[in-house]
Amino acid sequence: MIAQRTGTTALRRVAANPNAVFTSTFAKAAMSQMQTRQATTQKISADEARSILDQQRLNRPVSPHLDIYDKQQTFFGGSIWQRFTGSGFSGGLYVFGAAYLAAPLLGWHLESASLVSAFGALPFAVKSGVKFLVAWPFAFHAFNGVRHLALDLGLFMKRQQIVKGGWYIWGASLVSGLYLAFFL
Repeated sequence: MIAQRTGTTALRRVAANPNAVFTSTFAKAAMSQMQTRQATTQKISADEARSILDQQRLNRPVSPHLDIYDKQQTFFGGSIWQRFTGSGFSGGLYVFGAAYLAAPLLGWHLESASLVSAFGALPFAVKSGVKFLVAWPFAFHAFNGVRHLALDLGLFMKRQQIVKGGWYIWGASLVSGLYLAFFL
């Protein structure tokens, strides 16, 4: 508290009469304490500059490649599959949206009734397989998204909890995907 009052008082005095503090002797003293470098420069050609730059680049570290990461890390699989499933859904939405808009011009029948009748004509095994290919990524993305939110909150951060959580996510998403494919 006293240091604050002292600093405030000093600032008020300087603000009231700046010439009393910042005199020519003060400026000379400040300049005498300034660091200077004794360096000289010389003109060089563009080729010489390029050569120096190439030599410096040889001494720089190389960017890490994906091969340096341990593939057995517990977070690696779930995190990348979260991105894959999200990208797949986003890409599928854009492709279907563009196809739906272009369908009248190209003579395609992508209205709901046509899609339902075409899908209904497929054999049971093919229908179930297609439904699983849509249901599993959806279930995985949903379950793993909740897991990511929990990890962002700092929950379940012990290694054993991360490993178990990863296995639970894979198991729950497979069971949910099979349920959605065969029973809905």
